Amino acid sequence: MPVGSPKPQTIATKKYEEKAGWISKSYKLKRELVERFAAACQEAGISQAAQLTKMMNEFIEQQKK
Repeated sequence: MPVGSPKPQTIATKKYEEKAGWISKSYKLKRELVERFAAACQEAGISQAAQLTKMMNEFIEQQKK
């Protein structure tokens, strides 16, 4: 659970994320790359998370071959 005195919504969100299997990851990447990726996703009308998920799944499938 969150530390300190979290609001009820924060607690509910954390419980949902744990139950649904969502996690947050942090990576250090070059600013220029991140900004270009964000712009490309916006132009394509897709969220960055959706595109990252798609690329990760494609990579996993490639490695199985």
